[in-house]
Amino acid sequence: MLIANPKATSTSRRVRDLLVRAFSGDLDLEFAETAHRGHATDLAREAAAGGYDVVIALGGDGTVNEAVNGLLADGPSPKAPALAVLPIGSTNVFARALGMPAEPIGATRLVLEALRAGRHRRVGLGMADDRYFTFCAGLGFDAEVIRVVERRRGAGRRPDPTLYLRVALREFFTRTDRAHPALTLERPGHPPEKGLFLSFVVNTAPWTFLGRHPVNPAPRAHFSTGLDVFAMRSLAVGPVLAAAAQMLLPGGRPVRGRHVVNVHDASRFTLRADRPIAFQMDGDYLGERTEVQFRSVPRAIRVVV
Repeated sequence: MLIANPKATSTSRRVRDLLVRAFSGDLDLEFAETAHRGHATDLAREAAAGGYDVVIALGGDGTVNEAVNGLLADGPSPKAPALAVLPIGSTNVFARALGMPAEPIGATRLVLEALRAGRHRRVGLGMADDRYFTFCAGLGFDAEVIRVVERRRGAGRRPDPTLYLRVALREFFTRTDRAHPALTLERPGHPPEKGLFLSFVVNTAPWTFLGRHPVNPAPRAHFSTGLDVFAMRSLAVGPVLAAAAQMLLPGGRPVRGRHVVNVHDASRFTLRADRPIAFQMDGDYLGERTEVQFRSVPRAIRVVV
């Protein structure tokens, strides 16, 4: 089953038709378009129940996330369909972290070659409460930015890197509470980390891309390990600029500083907030939360790549 999001950033009817024809020559293919948020989850769940071999997600990271949650609705299983990704979103972090081309034509060639060769890999996922995520989740500032960007998208704005930067600067200087930290990180066997302003929970590196440039707050994160956490104890301009500069440096070194909290390869932990705080997962805003429980799910899904 090929699940296509007709509203993805880089898509068009012509591109979708070309990709469907490319796969139809090799596969017994069913094509389905999403009609609303959450529809890809329903379609992928139907594919899993119907005994399909592969679900191909044609869309951005949000479409991929929904497809993953549909495929794993009953939990990881060797009988679950494999996942293939054709990236046509604004950032396509999951596909790029897998080493796939960032555009759908090159990704189509790679997926077709992998299908013909029977090639796939198993990757670990993260879980936040009862929902899977492929590369990141966040509480605080990044989720606040995504919330505003989604509103702008709903009004017809294209979500390019400059939009994210403008929104991030406006939120940081005019709206984000930079005086009262809300978050506490709790891990079994460790003292709680209190007084946190934001947290990124990362399942792979990079956390995101700024155009072509990787942004790496947790460069040791990998699909084969547990979850990494990056958090800040201060949102003063100096510490934030220092952390941001380190995230953009090549070389894969973790961000350092007295206001930085780093956790690597965690299997389970909880983030609590003393007031409702914005929450995002794989680049989709999911409302405000006061508590989210996270865990790592090793080798959760087969990916055609």
